[in-house]
Amino acid sequence: MPPLSLYIHIPWCIKKCPYCDFNSHAAKSELPESAYIAALLDDLALDIERYNITRPISSIFIGGGTPSLFSPEAINRLLRGIEQQLRLEEGLEITLEANPGTFESHKFAEFRALGINRLSIGIQSFNDPLLKKLGRVHSAQEAIHAAEIARQSGFDNFNLDLMFGLPGASPESSKIDIQTAISLKPTHISFYQLTLEPNTWFHKFPPKLPDDETIFSTQKECQQLLADHGYQQYEVSAYSKQGLQCRHNVNYWQFGDYLGIGAGAHGKITQSLPQSIVRSFKPKSPEQYLSNSHKNGGADVIAVADLPLEFIMNHLRLKRGFMLEAYQAATGLAAATLEPALSDCVKQNLLIRQNNHYYCSEQGWNFLDNILEKFIVTT
Repeated sequence: MPPLSLYIHIPWCIKKCPYCDFNSHAAKSELPESAYIAALLDDLALDIERYNITRPISSIFIGGGTPSLFSPEAINRLLRGIEQQLRLEEGLEITLEANPGTFESHKFAEFRALGINRLSIGIQSFNDPLLKKLGRVHSAQEAIHAAEIARQSGFDNFNLDLMFGLPGASPESSKIDIQTAISLKPTHISFYQLTLEPNTWFHKFPPKLPDDETIFSTQKECQQLLADHGYQQYEVSAYSKQGLQCRHNVNYWQFGDYLGIGAGAHGKITQSLPQSIVRSFKPKSPEQYLSNSHKNGGADVIAVADLPLEFIMNHLRLKRGFMLEAYQAATGLAAATLEPALSDCVKQNLLIRQNNHYYCSEQGWNFLDNILEKFIVTT
């Protein structure tokens, strides 16, 4: 069995951003903390029984929304309830997502004391006009202060989220964002391009974005800045100091297993290989979730014919690629089921092969979609 992680979704935030396609909802009244924590723990108990979970948990990620809107008391009830239901690996990574507008020194010191040992802070930019265009509720100074509070509260492992290709952004403004982030000494930086996702305000009313050539050159310049300061790119949009990759997300990309609890949460559980690898899902509406409909969550079995693509589309997000042995262990399929697509990619210099190890060439890294197309099963 692969490693097992736990994802917890807390769907409320202060304000819904116009680019956000996550299951998040602006909090219009007092948050139902107690009821939601009870529903989460009930949801977890049902999943443990449904999937006969006996494996220990290797990481926990509390995402949203803005989970740091919840009180330390509520998060404490959640973590202690999890401990009563699951075995936790010693030294596991526990990440909490937070936004700068929610930072209070005493609150985050309490989060750290509860056992949360990693923060992921949604900065997006340190440029006030750009933040305004993104609909963010914090200022550049609040973003800087949030990182400072994180370190003062005892978090020596934290991530800063930054975006590029923003409306009105220039290559210089993106470089300043990266330089500012580096000066705050995070262990991890997520740096990703703004995309106009369906069902978002920006998709309905698209802002004017920089042209593709400007976006690409901006990305390359900023990536070089990150590399020069010891941030190694290990995934499409993830950069970390040596040995400080996000373990939870790496498990996703290695096609590991994870339970997903909370409104709109998804999971992936291996029950038997290759016939029973399932993707689970929970009702998206917080109101429905709280009305016991989390018990109506469902799951779809991944078709055996789709497993090569499922594995490849995750693993090739990682710079280090994959070993054929990992493919066989995760899917239960023979290495030959990746052919002829794998050989085609090597011949076209999209993938590099070293014995049984495959990873993207520089060309392949820039054209991942072209690689994935080769593994799509057509009927």
